[in-house]
Amino acid sequence: MKPVKRPAVVLLSGGLDSATVLAIARGQQFTTLALSVNYGQRHRAELDAAQRVATALGAHEHRIMSVDLAGIGGSALTDERLAVPESPSSGIPITYVPARNTLLLALALGWAEAAGAVDIFVGVNAIDYSGYPDCRPQFIAAFESLAQLATKAGAEGTRYKIHAPLIHLSKAEIIRTGSELGVDYAMTVSCYQASAEGLACGRCDSCRLRALGFAEAGIPDPTRYA
Repeated sequence: MKPVKRPAVVLLSGGLDSATVLAIARGQQFTTLALSVNYGQRHRAELDAAQRVATALGAHEHRIMSVDLAGIGGSALTDERLAVPESPSSGIPITYVPARNTLLLALALGWAEAAGAVDIFVGVNAIDYSGYPDCRPQFIAAFESLAQLATKAGAEGTRYKIHAPLIHLSKAEIIRTGSELGVDYAMTVSCYQASAEGLACGRCDSCRLRALGFAEAGIPDPTRYA
């Protein structure tokens, strides 16, 4: 008799990191519930990419939920009046979306509680990233504690686990891990200002980190550039 697989909610943006995390969760024998969020991002091609990735990696279910972070503003990823930086800068860049990971994890937590899942996977990374405060280990630990307090299941003794398997990996290590797990990175979209067809600009922070990661991993870069 085969063991029953446990369900896990996996945040899936359609980018390189989240695709790797979905493959990791699948490799750990979870029944994967993939969650993508239409939050008003200007690079909506990633949602199409998320659908491709969810299908290719055998997600048990893929949902796209909506929340209006464009209504909050304050980020070049949700406000087309703000230019996406195309050269390195100091401090937290304007591509930071206020409270994004807090809100996305809250949606994932809600679905997890409703589905009877105690495991949530997220692709945050604290090494090759742009300095976003909601990508740090401290944030993940704090949200895991919040999950116990904020839910009926937590109040009744359920222990939630927020998995962030990439948090201490370099971009090259992430790419090698995903490649070993069979991720086709040509399906993914990482660019902060990708075209409607998913073509990458090759100049933003995300494009630079992605290209450097493939170079350091010694793996051909399958990214489609404009």
